[in-house]
Amino acid sequence: MANFMKTSNPRLVITRTPMRVSFAGGGTDLADFYEHGHGAVFSTAINQYIYVTVKEHGSVFEERIRLNYSKSEQVQKIDEIENNIARECLRFLQVDTPIYISTVGDLPACTGLGSSSCFAVGLLNALHAFRGDRVSAGQLAEEACHIEINVLKEPIGRQDQYAAAFGGLNYFRFRPGGSVTVEPQRMSNHALKKLFGSLMLFWTGIFRDASEVLSEQKAKTLQKMDSLVAMREQALELQRVVGNGQCDMEAFGKILHRGWQLKQGLAGSISSSTINDWYDRACAAGAYGGKVCGAGGGGFLLFVVPPAQQDAVRKALPELPDVTIGPEVHGSQILLLE
Repeated sequence: MANFMKTSNPRLVITRTPMRVSFAGGGTDLADFYEHGHGAVFSTAINQYIYVTVKEHGSVFEERIRLNYSKSEQVQKIDEIENNIARECLRFLQVDTPIYISTVGDLPACTGLGSSSCFAVGLLNALHAFRGDRVSAGQLAEEACHIEINVLKEPIGRQDQYAAAFGGLNYFRFRPGGSVTVEPQRMSNHALKKLFGSLMLFWTGIFRDASEVLSEQKAKTLQKMDSLVAMREQALELQRVVGNGQCDMEAFGKILHRGWQLKQGLAGSISSSTINDWYDRACAAGAYGGKVCGAGGGGFLLFVVPPAQQDAVRKALPELPDVTIGPEVHGSQILLLE
């Protein structure tokens, strides 16, 4: 891992880390694919966040470690922690206890917006600051990858950790051996506003375990190489669409549509008759195209829709609430350090 510089040791740290929307190339960031050539993903960080608080735990409490997330844990030793990411981050950084950790997100977890890796990056950032370390975005991303992929053996790729650590709109390239190239996309304010003004994000209400979907997809990687190569090339197509200064949203949406068609063939659990019905209704109402965010199977539906048709798409999906999203140029940040 990269070297760090020491600063003073604080007693309280709060970090804010952005979730992400992946437009194209998902699946090519898995080692099973990129070790045969290279992978590529085009994605953006969004203004929906996970907040992590780390503080010195009070001496009057009986437990040495307290964690608050969707549940509460009070334990004496790191090894007793049930939350896999929290346990391994504390173990990896050899953080002294007693310690209190809490986390809360703007949107639900397990919904395709990279929340698990977002939490890993945000917690690592907070723990480093708590120890008095100063770290780079690249170090945070690599440490999160190490914990999730190498230690926890999750069947995931490397895009989410980098999106959370670096922020912004990026073209990521994943090379054999695991090195990652980050290419920030420079867009005018007008083009960026046009891009996000054409995105609609709908909550399906379906929670799913990404590991189950990705395990099936991973097992079929060699069988699906042609589809994955095409999906990798779509990431490059999107880079060209936004890089020409015009930001043709119809072209953007049609690339997402072709990618969604290819993605459904990677594993049987990626879509369902219910998801397909929602997708078809949105397209019939004027969406250029879209996809299920993340691994698939539920979570959020993303559509590219011209502003004039957005009310029609909302009416076509009355049972699905939509969430307004905007760009986030920063990766994981420290909000409070004292």
